Amino acid sequence: MTAIDDPAAPVARHPRREAQEVVGDAFDARVLEPSPPAVVDGDLFADDPVARDGSAGRPLVAPVSSADLTWDRWLGERPEWASWAAARWLGAWRRLPSLPPTYAETRLALHRLVVYVASPARQRVNGKMALRWTFGGLGTPFFGDDEQVRVAGARLVRQRGSEVQAAPITTLNGAAELVLDGPPDVAWAGRFDVPVAGDLDERLAVDPEAAVFLGDWFGFAWSVLEELRAEPASTEPSRTQLWPEHFDAAFDCLPEDRRCTFGVSPGDAAVPEPYLYVLPWRFEEAPPSEFWNSISFRGAILPFGRLVDADDQRTAALTFLRRGRALLEP
Repeated sequence: MTAIDDPAAPVARHPRREAQEVVGDAFDARVLEPSPPAVVDGDLFADDPVARDGSAGRPLVAPVSSADLTWDRWLGERPEWASWAAARWLGAWRRLPSLPPTYAETRLALHRLVVYVASPARQRVNGKMALRWTFGGLGTPFFGDDEQVRVAGARLVRQRGSEVQAAPITTLNGAAELVLDGPPDVAWAGRFDVPVAGDLDERLAVDPEAAVFLGDWFGFAWSVLEELRAEPASTEPSRTQLWPEHFDAAFDCLPEDRRCTFGVSPGDAAVPEPYLYVLPWRFEEAPPSEFWNSISFRGAILPFGRLVDADDQRTAALTFLRRGRALLEP
């Protein structure tokens, strides 16, 4: 494995440039991860991973079916790149395994880490809290002077321009010293229902196997949600973002009277296992259906236990989300 193929390696990463080098000058490449340079204007201050603009007349290779060429089709004549694409959730889709036994503890520990350390690193520069899936885990879009904070397995990485620091995840204080140059921010999320910060010197219970699974769950989530977002039926779509307070990835679409959130959660207090969900903004106006099966909110869920054994996990996920969208279409 080269350093660029190790998500936790202390190397400066530029995912889109890396993909462009893979496809060559005949194509224009898109990936799911954020890339530099930092976006400094607009509402989101973050790049759109599957936008068509800027393709300079070359065929667009992207992980969504609206592209000129999907990564899967591109790989058809270049199978030697299948493992590279699969690791980045671009194509040659991998199966998600069963939940590791330490998953619940690791999920809670990483939730605390993103709330009190990773998200504040971005917020202090541009006021934005949202995160994204990043290679091997999750992290911020690039901000400020091309800076990014990301979790890669059981390691924390801080990239600033061409300089990179990485260290094992230990405590909240240790993590904050690496990426905040100061203490964790335990105040900003007080208005949200988030895990308590707890003892800032307590070792975070991050198991490497469970952390890798969580990173893959969010990679799977991003590949599914961006495909759904790119489809013509997903009218007026917002951007897919990972919200630190809820610790889930989601986007909204459809007109205001049928507006709906489509998301993927790693699990929570009500539903401990990961799940996909469809959440209508005006549930009282949603057509009656047995599809609406959630008991913790007014919507629908597809729990991981039903997804993991599917012959094609990605198709099962998209079928569930598309059914919810179809029920709400005008």
